[in-house]
Amino acid sequence: MPTDPDHVAAGPGAPALLLALLGAYGGDVMLPRPCPAWWTPQVRLLGRRAYHVPTPAECGGVPDPYALLETVRRVRAEGGDPRVLLLSVADDPTATVPPPELLREACEAAESAGLFVVSDETWRDTVHRPVRGRLGGPGTDGPGGLRASHDRLVVLSPAEMLPDDTAVLLDLSGALLPAGWPAAVIRFPGTPHGTWLRARTLDVLTATGGFVAGPVAGAAAHALDEPAAVAGRATAAAALHGAVARAAHRELLAAGALARPPQAGRHLYADLTPLRSGLARQGVGDAMELEDWLGGRLGAPTPGGQRFADETVAPRVRLSTGPLLGATPQEQLAALTATDPLALPHVRDSLARLRTVLAGLSD
Repeated sequence: MPTDPDHVAAGPGAPALLLALLGAYGGDVMLPRPCPAWWTPQVRLLGRRAYHVPTPAECGGVPDPYALLETVRRVRAEGGDPRVLLLSVADDPTATVPPPELLREACEAAESAGLFVVSDETWRDTVHRPVRGRLGGPGTDGPGGLRASHDRLVVLSPAEMLPDDTAVLLDLSGALLPAGWPAAVIRFPGTPHGTWLRARTLDVLTATGGFVAGPVAGAAAHALDEPAAVAGRATAAAALHGAVARAAHRELLAAGALARPPQAGRHLYADLTPLRSGLARQGVGDAMELEDWLGGRLGAPTPGGQRFADETVAPRVRLSTGPLLGATPQEQLAALTATDPLALPHVRDSLARLRTVLAGLSD
């Protein structure tokens, strides 16, 4: 979207920027359930209330529009002060992209309820659009298969629907910078109120010393110019994580677990409710116990749904695709440059380990 530099602010990572923005705006916050693990703590750190609204069956990242309106009505009747809706168009943890019609309905509900929208678009540039010559790329899926569905993916921003009432948040470590290089930007509406909100947000960042470190700022500026090398690597990484996420998704479904098809990001969200009896044999009864048990057997962190504001009693976990690509930088680079990453021995072994652990839960 066309953006004037005077309507952008930068900070040392998305958490710092979101904290500054919410501190400047005021009011309680509506969030989808589940949502990124770091969202709710930012709200509560300010002494605000966070109200979680269920997501529709089709996707995560956005609240069900009718549930949102009903929750806002109830909260205000009970004396709450909801003013902000925080959502995502490429969701962590569910790895889904909301269909345009659902996003539009959620935006219309937010507008009707008088909510200011903050759209976290950190993973927008990691949508799993396959590239030619890589597994899952053009020509590898049949009509109506994964290729067709991903080629049709349309990622919209609430700022295109509610330009005067939406701020867009982007953490560059999602797709453009290494995870340990904290830098993020936020785009404010090009209105008098947007100008005021940006100034107040910058006040908070200045007071808290929220500046991007010089070397990181240089790298961030370079990445935001999207030179061919950066754009090419980002595209290749998205295709790689997409291929591995789809393979892991097939393993989950084959074992009887539930998961929405991954469409973006570097993870997928698994619901092991159909495997409850097998989990019970292992002494696993909720998300916290599942996190410990599954992480120990896979040798990689598998955060439970309770970390994403999901119901603790539901055995849900987020699986990351990163550990499936290899244990060393050399193995991960080999996966990035391979024509068929699923054929690499270390990737096959990682998927086989997942398959074996899940098979042990079958009746």
